[in-house]
Amino acid sequence: MENSEDISAAKGAQSAKGGPLAGVTRAPGDKSMSHRALILGAMAKGTTTIQGLLEGDDILSTAGAMQAFGAKIKKTAPGQWQVTGRKNWKAEPETDIDCGNAGTGVRLIMGAAAGYKTNARFVGDASLSSRPMARIIIPVSQMGASFVSENKDKSPANNDRLPIRLGSNGHLKAITYETPKASAQIKSAILLAGINTQGKTVVIEKPSRDHTENMLRAFGCPVKVEAVGDGRNRITIERDLTDPDSQLKAADIVIPGDPSSAAFAMVAALIVPGSDILIENVMMNPTRTGLFETLVEMGGWLRADNFRKFSGEVIADIHVKHSRLRGITVPVQRVASMIDEYPILTVAAAFASGRTVMDGLAELRVKESDRITATVALLRSNGVDVEEREDGMTVTGLGYNRNNEYPTVPGGGHVVTHHDHRIAMSALVLGLMADNPVTIDDASMIATSFPEFFDQMHSLGADKLVKTS
Repeated sequence: MENSEDISAAKGAQSAKGGPLAGVTRAPGDKSMSHRALILGAMAKGTTTIQGLLEGDDILSTAGAMQAFGAKIKKTAPGQWQVTGRKNWKAEPETDIDCGNAGTGVRLIMGAAAGYKTNARFVGDASLSSRPMARIIIPVSQMGASFVSENKDKSPANNDRLPIRLGSNGHLKAITYETPKASAQIKSAILLAGINTQGKTVVIEKPSRDHTENMLRAFGCPVKVEAVGDGRNRITIERDLTDPDSQLKAADIVIPGDPSSAAFAMVAALIVPGSDILIENVMMNPTRTGLFETLVEMGGWLRADNFRKFSGEVIADIHVKHSRLRGITVPVQRVASMIDEYPILTVAAAFASGRTVMDGLAELRVKESDRITATVALLRSNGVDVEEREDGMTVTGLGYNRNNEYPTVPGGGHVVTHHDHRIAMSALVLGLMADNPVTIDDASMIATSFPEFFDQMHSLGADKLVKTS
């Protein structure tokens, strides 16, 4: 299964200052929901239809994994897919379960697969193989599954890295688990394992993305969410596997636009003078709108209109205009709702007046790259004043000068992306308001989450943002 747009031949990319951005664009399908739609469709009875599926490499890896476990996957039109599920996934897949670069994909699939009788080996690319899996191994092991790392580095620090072999007899026990941090991946892995577990599976957490809960309901699995104090929720699914009708039911799923992807055009419009754009089809789930709230607090002109609801999610169109931004202290409690957007937030902060303080970001150090270090290097190489802390950053923005002229950064930096799509796209947005072009070493990984990024930016007028060989 291959992506329709192959950008691997164009290794690098660069961007430079140009004219204002204008026009209407559409946010690509949400990556988090696309993973879940494929996985739950593969677990359900019947054929699930999916509209608006993100066709990035991460999602295609999850689709391939579902095929390896025996589901039938068919693309019927651009963004439109069918998934015919199985009551029992293949116990002995003929191939490794290759999740590519998809951290969300591998963690959710391991949780789902643990509920079946299986002996499966999970692998990924070099970046994914360096990322920790203990966060889901610990609770799913408590349910009765076995995980053995086959990583060549046997040190204690790496005993939870891919390749990992999962073994399960398909008879897990229900648990109550309190997550150590707000993490939709931990919660989702447990709930997906709980689908094929007799009794009540309970997760107690500080609120995180609730796409799994919303989508489980769409597939016919009731989910109970209760507040338990101290800002925590208790999420419960109760399963009676003696009921022959207990299997999930196929659903018709509409994937809304990804707010994390919409963020790049949004910030670009805010920092480039004269810009005025509309981004259609953006998901407005309150667990995902932290960046929008932050940009408005910084003085950004953003307006959401045309609200509607599909597949349990609220969607809107976002109107964005160039704005004078000011630095703020981002509330730590907002981190979970914008964890993926901090690199692009720092780009907005570079053009704001004063300091933007961001803390509580330790999770960024175990993403596709160490995103704190990579973001700091991105900014410093282009003349932006930034302070790095163990769990945060402070960016001192340029602001408007005494002649009331809009700010530009010096630019001229060559950014090492560390095979991280969000670092790559953030650097290219920064270059749109740089005195000297900004270059990146590798653009190929942008296809993992946003294969239409270059086309979208060109359609809005960013004609100096280009791929390079």
